[in-house]
Order: sequence, then C-alpha cells, then structure tokens
Amino acid sequence: MKKRHNPAVALTGIRYDDPYRGVNPSISDSATFSFEKASYMKATFEGKTEGMYLYTRHSSPTNRYLERALAAMEGTEDAYVTASGMGAISTAILQICRTGDHIVAGRTIYGGTYAFLKNYLPKLGINTTFVDMTDLELVGKAITKDTKIIYTESVSNPLLEISDIPALAEIAHSHGAQLVVDNTFSPLIMTPHEWGADIVVHSLTKFINGMNDTVGGVVCADADFVNAARSVNDGAAMLLGPVMDSIRSASILKNTKTLPVRMRKHSGNALYIARELERAGYRTGYPGLESHRGHDTFVKLAHPEFGSGGMMTIDLGTLERAEKFMEYMQEEGVGELAVSLGFYRTLFNAPGTGTSSEVPEEEQAKMGLTPGLVRFSMGLDDDIEHTWQLMKGCLERV
Repeated sequence: MKKRHNPAVALTGIRYDDPYRGVNPSISDSATFSFEKASYMKATFEGKTEGMYLYTRHSSPTNRYLERALAAMEGTEDAYVTASGMGAISTAILQICRTGDHIVAGRTIYGGTYAFLKNYLPKLGINTTFVDMTDLELVGKAITKDTKIIYTESVSNPLLEISDIPALAEIAHSHGAQLVVDNTFSPLIMTPHEWGADIVVHSLTKFINGMNDTVGGVVCADADFVNAARSVNDGAAMLLGPVMDSIRSASILKNTKTLPVRMRKHSGNALYIARELERAGYRTGYPGLESHRGHDTFVKLAHPEFGSGGMMTIDLGTLERAEKFMEYMQEEGVGELAVSLGFYRTLFNAPGTGTSSEVPEEEQAKMGLTPGLVRFSMGLDDDIEHTWQLMKGCLERV
C-alpha cells in the first residue's frame, strides 16, 4: 500500500538556505534586486535562471521560503503566494481560462469566490455553471466542450459539504479540464493534490497564519503552472500584481510551524462542541459527526491525526434567533461576532447575511443555506467544557 503524504512532517521539516544560518530565515526587505552581470538580468527576464531575483512582484527570497513550505505541505512541486486568498483564486483561474471558456463550480462556496465567478468573469466572456458538488452525475452533466475548470472546496463554505476529490479529478481529467480545490477550511487535514487535484489554493489569512493580523493566499501546483503564472509576458501572477509583501510572508512562515498543534486543538474543541450540541437536540453540522452527510467521504480522504477541522454550524431556524444567540455569546466572552476564521478566539457569523451575502437569497434557499444558520470557527480554548456551559446558557436565552 502506497504510503500517504505526511503534510505536517513536510511543512515543519523543511530547511532553508539562509546565508546567516538564522533559525528563522532572513527577510529580504527589497523591492528590486541587482545583478552581477547584465546577461544575468536578461536571463532572469526570460525565466532561465534559478536563485536570482528580479523584482518582488515577480518573486523574492522570503516569498520563496514560504512558497517552498506550502508546496511541501500540499505535496505539489511549487507554489506562488499572493496578497490575499482572492488574489490566489483569481490568479489560478485567469491563468487557465480565456474568453469563451467555461467553469463548473460548487454552489456552496465562499461568497467572494461566488461573486467573482458569477458577476465578474462574465465581463471577460468566461461563464460558470454552479452545481451540487456532492452529486457527481450533475457535475458530469454540467461539463461542456468549453469547460476548463471544475472548481470546488474540499470542505465547503459555509455548509461544510465534502467534495469527493478523487471522483471529481477523474471527471475533470476525462474531459480535459483541471480540478482546482480551495483547501482553506482543512489545511493538513486534507491534501487534495494526492487525490488528483491539479491546483490547490488557500486563504493564508485563516488557519495557516492563525493570528488574523494579515491577509494572504497561495496557489500550489506543478512547476510548469507556477512558472507560467510568473511569466513577465503573459503570467497572471506577474501581470495582475497580487504580490505578497516580504515582511508579511516572513510572519506567516513562522506561524506555519505551529499549524499542526493548532489544527489538532481547533479540531478537538469543535468536535466536543458539536457532540454536545447534537446531544442537546440542535441541528448541527460538523464533518466529524457520523450524522454528517459527507462523513464517510471525509473519513476516506482526511488525515485522521488532525481531526475534523475547526469549522461547524448550528441552525437556529430564524435570523432573529441566530443574531440574539451570537450577541449573547459575544457578551459572555465565548468569542467574537466577526467574519473570517482560523483565529485563536472563536469567531461566528450568520453567513446568509455575512460571508455568503453575495449569494442571492433565492440561491441560498436552493442550496440549503437557511437564515438561522450560524457558522463557527472554534478557537483554541483551553477549557472547552467551560465554553460549552457558556454557549448552553446563551442557547437557553433564545
């Protein structure tokens, strides 16, 4: 039996060629770089050099440190870091698609991605069909001769639907398309590339950085794709300019080293709360629960040592009840009523009016996103039993 890729060992075990032998690699705080010979500059412009740097929008030593670490984590040949998660998503898609091309995308995806696919790309003559990614027959039927991408999230935002990545990869490749997977909700837990995904994207803002002090993104793919995206002539990463600042890159790199420990704690806390909510009779969504519709698929694909993730939902039926519950939780110190996720504090919002508000209400209804749904990003609480008692008291008040 083939040994599975170990994302934590790959991420934390990588070493850096820092000339000063710092335990953290040095930060290259430069926007441009000089060349010993003029011919080296010409060769670098043509993409024929290794280890030489032209301009930080193209690449920098610090960004390459982070890119190497994230590529190792995802098991891809290379990676390209960007200034935001949407920068990564738009770069990957626009590197692949041209006018007249078609995308098949999950119907329950991050609201910003939905808006980019639904509202922006048609201006460029690129259209998207949104389908239930858990219905493989529907996915296959949605593909046309012009389809270049199947786009999904390994664990969807906000409904936590689980993508069968090997099956989707097979469908995509049989039609000459590429499978692009957003793995933001499940770093280390899922490694989509080992199951056939061509490109893996993350919002580094979330679990990977973990501090909510910066935004960032990454595209993990094979070296040919990354090099093409960096091309000074027609590369989306180079010409759209979604470059990450080197100082922010260094900060995120340091935080990646605690990611395995943090993901285990996020997952353990979320599982505890999800079980208590389900036991108390609340409609709870969490991939680690056997009642979750995608539980078996999740177990098949996940690295069990990192648990089932820090994201969960509870459906309180109405927006009024959801809002009161969140306000009470914030008052009691359970966490913060805020967007984003992956923070050391618990964050929560009603995605229908928050992180998925870009999706029209009629589409929300079709996909099963109810007004009373509350999305949690469980924090690193040391006493999760105490957290549950606070949440239980808030629930009793609504």
